[in-house]
Amino acid sequence: MLDLPNTTIIEGNAVRWGKTGDGPPLVAIHGTPFSSQVWRRIVPLLTDRRTVYYFDLVGYGQSEMRAGQDVSLAVQNRVLAALFAEWGLDRPEVLAHDFGGATALRAYYLNGLRYAALTLFDAVALAPWGSPLVQHVRRHEAAFSGMPDYMHRAVLRAYLQTAAHEPLSEEALEIYSAPWLGPVGQPAFYRQIAQMDQHFTDEVERLYAKMDCSVTVLWGRNDDWIPYETGQALAAILSDHPCIPIPNAGHLVQEDRPEALMAAILKRWN
Repeated sequence: MLDLPNTTIIEGNAVRWGKTGDGPPLVAIHGTPFSSQVWRRIVPLLTDRRTVYYFDLVGYGQSEMRAGQDVSLAVQNRVLAALFAEWGLDRPEVLAHDFGGATALRAYYLNGLRYAALTLFDAVALAPWGSPLVQHVRRHEAAFSGMPDYMHRAVLRAYLQTAAHEPLSEEALEIYSAPWLGPVGQPAFYRQIAQMDQHFTDEVERLYAKMDCSVTVLWGRNDDWIPYETGQALAAILSDHPCIPIPNAGHLVQEDRPEALMAAILKRWN
């Protein structure tokens, strides 16, 4: 498990983060409905060559969760910009997955953040996006938030499994479920789904163009959440290189094929 010993208050939200390793900075940004723990098998392999910064998005993981909280994509890029300032970073490398990809792109195009290199995979970036569960929860958030615990646990575990191509281990299911359980976690889980709005990618998608850094786009070939063809389209817009398919991987590449993700990162360094 990654340790997140630090807390920074940003726009009234307590954001938990950690830092480890030595070398040029690299920031890892997770997606939904996960936490920085998606990097628990990746970060230890980077620390001999990079200082890695990781954090839990507002409303996720160990970061603060509360009723009425804005946990949408609208706030996450501002949080990223504030963390860059907190950490004194100028042009770090960025590794971003899912909503982390949207956050990195929004921060680049709306907040003026700049990166030494950007690795995106299975990113929320191009319309359309949002699973049938997302659409249903957005219409009935209160009903889902108030479900009996056993029903919520069943929905949560089933939903998490759809992110992966291979069966998730019991350890992984427990790690990813833990923040979303109990009287605080359960409503927080449906809160973040209810605030998923394609508007937040639509407003920045029109700004997309080749970026002023090296951009690598990878995609799980068996991603049932966002199809591989979306990765191809995104790479054509942002990068000088085509999208790299990752066979036998779904949306959650960190679990299905962590070695393929590491290989792509190391190839860029060598």
